[in-house]
Formats: sequence, structure tokens, C-alpha cells
Amino acid sequence: MPATHLLLALAVVFVWGTNFVVIRWGLDGLPPFLFATLRFALSALPWLLFVPRPTAPWRSMAAFGVLLGAGQFGLLFFAIDGHISPGLASLVVQLQVFFTIGMSLWLMRERVRGFQVAGLLLAVAGLGVIAANLDATVTLAGLGLILSAAFFWAAANMVIKSLGPVNMLHFMVWSSVFAVPPLLAISLLVEGPAVMASALRAADGGVWASVLWQAVGNTLFGYGAWNWLLARHPAATVTPMALLVPVFGMSASALSLGEAMPAWKLAACALVLGGLAVIVLWPRGRAALAR
Repeated sequence: MPATHLLLALAVVFVWGTNFVVIRWGLDGLPPFLFATLRFALSALPWLLFVPRPTAPWRSMAAFGVLLGAGQFGLLFFAIDGHISPGLASLVVQLQVFFTIGMSLWLMRERVRGFQVAGLLLAVAGLGVIAANLDATVTLAGLGLILSAAFFWAAANMVIKSLGPVNMLHFMVWSSVFAVPPLLAISLLVEGPAVMASALRAADGGVWASVLWQAVGNTLFGYGAWNWLLARHPAATVTPMALLVPVFGMSASALSLGEAMPAWKLAACALVLGGLAVIVLWPRGRAALAR
């Protein structure tokens, strides 16, 4: 991966990591499925009026919008709303890396090399540390919801891998349209019109700032850039970069929300970061030694 592409990936994971704190702030004023509905509505409008439809098939845009919107973020917001802390959510959702690589092996016959397996095993060990330390900051329901969100994220990645070159900013805008109907239907069913209306009336500037950050920073920039990278590099090269998300996420949660950082959380982060270092730096190290 060229250095410029690596820097772009780092910028995306920084936005995604700190975004978990922004989600927590937004959930203080909005129920989770309404929050997700507004996020994707503002990812589509007014931008839909200014960008052309991408060359991707309608079915691909629809599949991606539903998988990312109702699948990943609907479940993620619901989990953070009282079932798991933002910092831990930012770590557990990184199982999408393993789901994505597994799906790539199965569906697209991509190869995984030995150093990548070693790095992934280190990351799995870090996730195992979390599983061994379930406490008040993560419930069994929260863990299940985040694992499901990770699976839907990986499935959305597979839609992108099937497209080939496409304008990813345009794709994100148009696919966001398809996330809104299922999320709105779930919000009406689960949260109810009365709760939705009350939350919208009471929403202040901070809540709307959280929604806008979700729409513009996290969705349009984050997923637009991420999907642009996925379309140009193997999944086994790009997706492990997302393992940095929990480093930023847990740090931001500790600084902004006062989330406790006991030794086991730090050990889990160290293992995950070590796995990422192996995956990203090993090829560069071998190339340097071969000169």
C-alpha cells in the first residue's frame, strides 16, 4: 500500500475511533434507531441533489445501504445505548476484520499469507482477553449485538469488493438512501412515534452536531475513503488497519467519558495493536532487509 493510501486509512480509523464518543453523546438525546435514521438521511440529503448516480448497480447500492445502515449501525447504536461501553464497542466490532477476510477467502479466493495469520492470531488473543473479563461495562446482549454488527460490516465490505472501480463518495450518498426506510420502520416499531417526536422536539445543538458528524465525517468521509481503498487493495491488506480504531476509541472514551482503563483493557489493546503491526509492517521489513 502506498504511503499516501496508508495515511488516508489512518485518518479514517482516527475518525471512526473517536466517533464512538460522539455516538454516546448523541444517544443522550435520541433513541438509537431514530439516531441511525437521521444519520443516513443526512448522508443522502441534500448531497443527492448535487452528485450523479454512481455506475454501481441499484441492487448493490440497496444491499450496501441495508447492511451498513440497519445491519451495522442500527445494532451498534442499540448496543452502545446501555449494553456496552463505547471503548469496548470500538474494540469488539473489529471482529469485522476476521469476518471480512474469511468471506474473501470463501467468495473471492483471496490468499492470506503466514504473517497475516500470525497478526490475526495476536488480535484474536486480545479479543479473548475481553471475553474473559465481562463486567458491568459489557453485557452478554451487548457483546452479541456488536458481533452481529461486525458481521454486517463484513458483508457490506463484500458488496464493495464485488464492484470494482466506482466513485465511492457518490456511492455512499446514493446507498445511504436505502438505509433510511428499514431504520425508520424499526424506529417506529421499537421506539414508537411518541418517543421519536418527543426526542426530536427536545434535541439541542449538541445532539444535532452529533448527527451531522455521523453523516458527514463518519459516513461520507470515513466510508467513502475506506471503500475507495477496499476497491484498490486486497481485503487482507486494508481491513486490518481498522484494528487501530479501538486504540483511538478507548483513548477518547477514557478522556471524554471517564471510562475506566484497567490492566486487562490495556493488555487487550496491546495485543490487537501488536497484531496490526505484524500485518502492516512485516512486508515493509522484509523488503528493507532484501535490499
